[in-house]
Amino acid sequence: MDKRDRAAIFRTRLLDAVERAGWTQTRLANAAGLDRSTVSQLLAVEEPRLPSGQALAEIAAALQVSSDWLLGLSNHRGAASEILDQAVQVTEAARHPVDEQVLKWTSEVLGAKIRHVPAGLPDIFKTDEVHVFEYQAAVRRTPQQAISDSEAQLALLRRLETDMEIAVPVQTLESFAAGEWQWRGLSAKIRKRQLEAMAGSLEEFYPSARLYAFDARELYSVPFSVYGQQRVAIYVGQRYLAFTAPTYIRMMARHFDDLVRAASVHGHEAAAWVADLARQVR
Repeated sequence: MDKRDRAAIFRTRLLDAVERAGWTQTRLANAAGLDRSTVSQLLAVEEPRLPSGQALAEIAAALQVSSDWLLGLSNHRGAASEILDQAVQVTEAARHPVDEQVLKWTSEVLGAKIRHVPAGLPDIFKTDEVHVFEYQAAVRRTPQQAISDSEAQLALLRRLETDMEIAVPVQTLESFAAGEWQWRGLSAKIRKRQLEAMAGSLEEFYPSARLYAFDARELYSVPFSVYGQQRVAIYVGQRYLAFTAPTYIRMMARHFDDLVRAASVHGHEAAAWVADLARQVR
């Protein structure tokens, strides 16, 4: 863009910010620590000019707008801290990890692709027996809450417009089948029934829901979900960090796609693979 065109945009946006603030040129000059003549020159119609870097920063700080917005480089008029606050949301996972907020995010993007890396087994495929085992000692969530939330999630999955991809480490399913890790103490009968039920669900819902399994020794991932183009939510325990900025959404979508590309078990193979794990349970 020509420098004069950029200067014209700067003048227009500066005038808009000053008018919204209800300020005079004198007040802007005082707030930004500039000479009034400098402000007058920046607002002159005859020969628009761009400020120095220091003056630009002081003007933006005084008016609480972003420098990029003043220069026409961004459509976000807020200061950087405000933009970050809008882009990042911290949400309590009140009932860990599938709760009303997750259901709301899911329902908002029906028809768009949902990419999901669970913290363990996918909640939507868990049997009631596994929910009871996992949440019998939980402080923030009861087994019945976990069951009802998963049923609601499953109901959404039955909608024809659902498109969900799930990526899990191979080791997660193998550990469950062997009764290791967090499932130590869960009986073989319950583990076998769980894997059989999960295999049935994967076959029933394919291709609307597709599961991929990757090797955690090659790639690592935190639990997270990408909800279409609207947000990415990273699960950090009792909270989510939810990002709505397109840059973060694209970044985590690419990360998920990397997991899928590296998968040793693909969507069309998942049901048979899980069924084979069920047969290995002793």
